[in-house]
Amino acid sequence: MHSEQEDNDKNKLHNEIFSSDGLASKEKSILSKKKWFHCEICGKTFSRNNDLFKHVRVHTGEKPYPCEICGKNFSVNSSLFRHRRIHTGEKPYFCDICGKTFSQNIHLVRHKRIHTHEKPYQCEICGKSFSVDNSLSRHRRIHTGEKPYFCEICDKTFSQNGHLTRHRKMHAGVKSFNCKDCSKVFSRKSSLIEHRWIHINNKPYQCQICDKTFSHKNVLAFHERIHNEGKL
Repeated sequence: MHSEQEDNDKNKLHNEIFSSDGLASKEKSILSKKKWFHCEICGKTFSRNNDLFKHVRVHTGEKPYPCEICGKNFSVNSSLFRHRRIHTGEKPYFCDICGKTFSQNIHLVRHKRIHTHEKPYQCEICGKSFSVDNSLSRHRRIHTGEKPYFCEICDKTFSQNGHLTRHRKMHAGVKSFNCKDCSKVFSRKSSLIEHRWIHINNKPYQCQICDKTFSHKNVLAFHERIHNEGKL
C-alpha cells in the first residue's frame, strides 16, 4: 500500500520532469553529456565520428568510391549508389499521383510540389516563392547582379549556366533548332519561335503611331525610326 505522501511525491516528481522547465533542464543535461565531434578545419560539429570522417572529405577533396562504368569518383558510398542508377536506368521512386518515376527520392519530393503547388523557398528581398532551393539561388542573382558564369572566348558573363551554354553555341556555330516549315535552323529556341511567325502570318508587334504590324520586334524598331526621323 502506498501512503498519501508517497503519491504526492510521485506526482510532484512527474510534474517537474514533464514541465517545460524541467524537460528543458533534462534535455540540456543529456546534451551536455553527449560526445560531439568537431571538424578542425571549419568547426562544424557532428554527433557521430563516422559523419565527421565523411565531412572532412569536403575539405580534402578525397573521393575513394569510383564508378566502375564511367570512372566518376564520389566521396561517400551512398552517392556512388545513387549515381549507378544513371547507367542502369533504375527509378525506384514513383509519384502516386501521376505515376512518374525517379532515380532519387529528393527528385520525387521536388516533383510532388508541382501537384501540391508548395513553394517553401521564399526570397527575403522581394517575397517571391519557389518550389526548389536552387531556383531561389538563381533568382537571388537578379537582386545581387551576380554573374558567376563567364565565356572563355569573349569574357561575357551570365547569371545562369544554361544561358552560358546557349551563348557558347553562337561561337561554335551550333544550330540545333529546326523550322519544320522551311528547314531553316537557329541556335536559340526563341529565335525559332519568332521565325515561325512568318509562316503562320502572325504579326504581334504593332507600331503605336501608324498601327502597322510586324512579325519581328527588330523590324518594328527599324520602322519606328521612320517616324522619329520625320520629327527632326
